[in-house]
Amino acid sequence: MATSPEHVDSREDLAAFVRFLHRSHAEEGCSWENADLPSFLEALAAWISDADGWYGNNGRELPADGDWRFFTRALRAASVYE
Repeated sequence: MATSPEHVDSREDLAAFVRFLHRSHAEEGCSWENADLPSFLEALAAWISDADGWYGNNGRELPADGDWRFFTRALRAASVYE
């Protein structure tokens, strides 16, 4: 099971990681820095904007070939998908 971003190599792994986050929030969400949806989404947007800094600080390059539209579609779809 994908419990770390370092172990996500496929769409299935990404789905498993999101499920892991869901379970983590259900079990210990009160310990999350951004435990409610508005603060989580704000932090997500801030991290995406500053991702080059995280990558640089960790000796990595920001992936130029990320499928940003896939992730965007997934986020949008989650607002209406049953």
